[in-house]
Amino acid sequence: MPADDYNTLASVYDWIVPEAWLTPEGNSATFMPYIEGVPAGARVLDCAAGTGPLAVGLAQRGFDVTATDGSAGMVERTRALAAREGVDLPARECLWQDLGAQGFEPFDVVFCVGNSLAHAPGREARQASLAGMAAVMRPGGLLVLTSRNFERIRAERWGLNVFDHVVVREGRPGVPIYSWFLAEDWDDMHEFDVAVALIGDDGAVTTAGERLQFWPFRHETLDEDLRAAGLEPESTTYEPDVPSYLVTARRPL
Repeated sequence: MPADDYNTLASVYDWIVPEAWLTPEGNSATFMPYIEGVPAGARVLDCAAGTGPLAVGLAQRGFDVTATDGSAGMVERTRALAAREGVDLPARECLWQDLGAQGFEPFDVVFCVGNSLAHAPGREARQASLAGMAAVMRPGGLLVLTSRNFERIRAERWGLNVFDHVVVREGRPGVPIYSWFLAEDWDDMHEFDVAVALIGDDGAVTTAGERLQFWPFRHETLDEDLRAAGLEPESTTYEPDVPSYLVTARRPL
């Protein structure tokens, strides 16, 4: 997927994110149980930062946080959120496979959340992306990653999905619309239309969205890819009927 595919979507991204994840406090609270025991001051990288609530929330909790994203538009939103919250948060545009060339000091924890990994174009690129994350982790460091349950999506042959309720963000109502285009084979490129129809005070509708490309994977394949990247899978919340799941892995000592 081109790195700028999320630039247009950045303006309406808040309408497709659960409300609890919109604030730094709420977003970071979601993931704190997975980093119990990591002390304040630890170095943390959010390498799929999006609009920045997780990175900013973790910085507010006392972690030394750096944010990266492949979309320039998302990086700008992260910087803006950090400025509003009064948080000193380095943020830069960077692809996962290029993380090791950024000159970062090793991180204690790396986050790649928001169902981002499937945008790596194919298994070789996915393994290279995970290797890039591993390259900036200290020995014993932790990776926290989320993914959609693609087994469920492909089994149910998801298609058009219009939200059954209006989503309001900063007083402005909108209706998110998804449409899935699933290829025959797992390894082929799939596509996903995501749009938000914003409703003005006069009833006029303005729509913003993107067609995103993604390459799905089974949860067993993700386990194999983590190992190929030099990481040791540690835990997973995968179940056949869940819409998404979280895995953790460590860089060996």
